[in-house]
Amino acid sequence: MPVKPEVQQFLDLIASLPGPPPTELSPDENRTGFAALAATPGEEVASTTDQVIEGSGGPFGVRVYRPLGTTPDETLPVLVWIHGGGFVIGDLETAHSQCCALANEARVAVVSVDYRLAPEHPFPAAVDDAFDAVVWVADHAAELHVDATRLAVGGDSAGGNLTAVISQMAKAAGGPTIAFQLLVYPVTDLGMRHPSHVENGDGYFLTHDMMAWFTHQYLGGRDISNPRVSPLLAADLSGLPPALVITAEFDPLRDEGEEYAARLAQAGGTVEQIRYDGEIHGFFDLDSFPDAADARRHAARSVAAALGATAGRA
Repeated sequence: MPVKPEVQQFLDLIASLPGPPPTELSPDENRTGFAALAATPGEEVASTTDQVIEGSGGPFGVRVYRPLGTTPDETLPVLVWIHGGGFVIGDLETAHSQCCALANEARVAVVSVDYRLAPEHPFPAAVDDAFDAVVWVADHAAELHVDATRLAVGGDSAGGNLTAVISQMAKAAGGPTIAFQLLVYPVTDLGMRHPSHVENGDGYFLTHDMMAWFTHQYLGGRDISNPRVSPLLAADLSGLPPALVITAEFDPLRDEGEEYAARLAQAGGTVEQIRYDGEIHGFFDLDSFPDAADARRHAARSVAAALGATAGRA
């Protein structure tokens, strides 16, 4: 099917914007542009609290969300959310709308991770921060009023990559125990070898050239085949948490996300994979897209079911 009408309107708007393409801009210029596009107020939640935590590679920020209808001392299941942006752009503000919606719909606490960005902090800084954030949540569950035995991890795009990577790391390390992983159009193979990189490589918001630019900023020549870079290339995907993998028809990352879901299932895992036809990379972030609301609702209810929470808004 063709892209949906609202998607085409968005693509036309992006194409009409003046200036050079993102690949010719600096990381800071791209961060500014992405913030203008993606940072939205979000729906009301019971509370948000920003904190700085000390990771193994230095300090970074987190934002803790509690859903409407809950009290500050009520113990809740928790979702650690890792934003997208090619490991180069994005922050707590660009992830804010998703986190509000997921918290309220799943009725769980959400901890959003402001991991260090490349190229100033190349691989493995983002991996280290994401893993350290999950460890911190588990270790500080009592003061956060969350249940460390009901902990999920999720993220979109680069955040989906980091979700897959730290789920593998937690398994190898024997903890923290992750009950569920939510992978929204994840990057799973930075070698960009799949057919969808050709089929959807230009004209659908995220381009093949942009992915190459992000990869260069993040890795700077480091080994693409490292499973902590490309989790699809891990030899053994058994024993990983149950997963929901969301993909989009007109996304360069479509095939690698779907292959990761298939390999999880082949390894004996519990996996649901859903493709949104007519959609592009980034749709989950775009409040004006009807499919964004549907995908967030589906994601939240999957998280709630996995964590034993009662989904639905207060």
